Amino acid sequence: MNSIITTTTRNSTLTMSSREIAKLTGKRHDNVIRDIEKMLTNVGAGLLKFEDTYINPQNGQEYRCYKLPQDLTYNLVLGYRDDLRLKVVRRWMELEDSQRPSAPSNMVEALTLALEQQKQLQAAQTEIAELSPKAAALDAISEAEGDIGVRDAGRELKVGVTKVVSYLLEHKWACREGKKLRPAHYGLSKKYCRLVPRTYPDPHTGETCIGHDFKITARGLARLAVVICGVNSEPARRLNGMKKVARKPFTKTPA
Repeated sequence: MNSIITTTTRNSTLTMSSREIAKLTGKRHDNVIRDIEKMLTNVGAGLLKFEDTYINPQNGQEYRCYKLPQDLTYNLVLGYRDDLRLKVVRRWMELEDSQRPSAPSNMVEALTLALEQQKQLQAAQTEIAELSPKAAALDAISEAEGDIGVRDAGRELKVGVTKVVSYLLEHKWACREGKKLRPAHYGLSKKYCRLVPRTYPDPHTGETCIGHDFKITARGLARLAVVICGVNSEPARRLNGMKKVARKPFTKTPA
């Protein structure tokens, strides 16, 4: 159960994971998630400040959870039964006792304490390194509002999804990974397409997982409109903000 608790150094602020709250109270984790989100909204606290993810060892999937400080944990369980609330309070007392530093009485204890603190520091640095890609993924989700999938691109260009996919593969914008499309080097380097993280509920637990979808950027869609539909086509003019190019009439050279 200790793996569910965030403890970095002895002087750090303790937090309790929604997973441990679920275990202590016997509630389903997705129900605890729902209670936390409702509470944080009611008290005016931002969800992202306390949101985190973890890897389920059984299926390797990434799921959403929350880590709460003591005051918000107590505030959450105030609405639970007395016996369930007492379990959480006692667990917090155990955690606080374990965080109280004890002065080493000899050199061996001092060296042991220093080694333990070094291990905790390394664990904290590892956690930061693991969370950085997750933070980047959340940023990518917010930045991808203008990106669309190949099916929607086919509708925008009025040519159908098959023609769009064929062009992407033939001109090295994308490649196949099994049945899925993935950005190829050319498409990525030109910023025509990319993988965008998405969240979806696990069908069995209801918890939030993170996956990735192939998307065409606004820049890529504008380019496709020109190369697939033609420079003077309606999609090309609309997506590139262009007016129709007037063609000069052909004049014969005098004999």
